[in-house]
Order: sequence, then structure tokens, then C-alpha cells
Amino acid sequence: MTILSVYNNNPLIDGRQSDRAMMVRRGTQILLHEMRHAVLPELPLASGRRADLITLSDKGEVWIIEIKTSIEDFRVDRKWPEYKLHCDRLFFATHKDVPLEIFPEECGLFLSDGYGAHMIREAPEHRMAPATRKSVTLNFSRAAAQRLMMAEWASGKPFTVDDV
Repeated sequence: MTILSVYNNNPLIDGRQSDRAMMVRRGTQILLHEMRHAVLPELPLASGRRADLITLSDKGEVWIIEIKTSIEDFRVDRKWPEYKLHCDRLFFATHKDVPLEIFPEECGLFLSDGYGAHMIREAPEHRMAPATRKSVTLNFSRAAAQRLMMAEWASGKPFTVDDV
């Protein structure tokens, strides 16, 4: 019996994300796409952590966006400073029911309504070391290619250049 099915309905949702987190993610992804960023959700990092969203800009900058859906969600999660080691800019993304003043000034901030988002605050740049950049970029590329292949298999038809 096969343990892993390539026909999983949505391999990017593992059941840990709430409906509210998915709403914040969707709106933030829409804005980042409009900003010409390549976006991947739920990317495991070399540290063992998982980035809620990670992006690669058209200039080659790597951004990580940590999604927070409540005051309690922010207060109990103290791992976010570790994400700075894996990106050039670190952001939080949230929704209108979370007070924006709880988020640290040293991080950028997005406000999402599920249909789009606004960048409330730009994140300061802290460039990664070249070896780290190479590692993160390779991880991003390999994960994106793997997910594209899985989506192709799940759809039952090959993707073409025109589909992208």
C-alpha cells in the first residue's frame, strides 16, 4: 500500500493553518505577486523552521513573511528572530483585528484582507551571507520545481510554457 499519494488535493495545506491564516496568506500573496515576487508558502528552512511565506524578488532579494492572526499567536511564538538568518528582509502579515502596534519596528508589516494587502511598513535590509543566499535560493528553486511537478501529476496533464 502506498503511503504517499501524488494526488493529494492540496499539498501546501497540512491542516495546521487556520481559515484566518489562509485568508491573510492569500491577500499577502496577491500583493507580492503584483510586486513581481515569486512566492512559496510553507518552505522548510535549514534551521528546521518553516517560513509561512518566502519570496524571491526580481532583484534577487529574499523576503520571509511570518503570518500572525491574533495577539496570542504573536506572543507565544518567539522563533521569528531566527528567520532573519534566512532572508534579506523579514515581515509580519496580519489582518484588521490584530493591533498593529504589537509588531516589532525592526520588521516590515503587511495588512491583508484576503483579497489583497497593503505594506504598512517596509522591512529594513539585512543582507544574507553569500553562502546562505546560495543555500536558500537552491532550496527555494528545488521546492518550487518539486511542487510544480506534483501539481502537474495531480492535474493529470502536462503543463506547458503557456500555462505559466
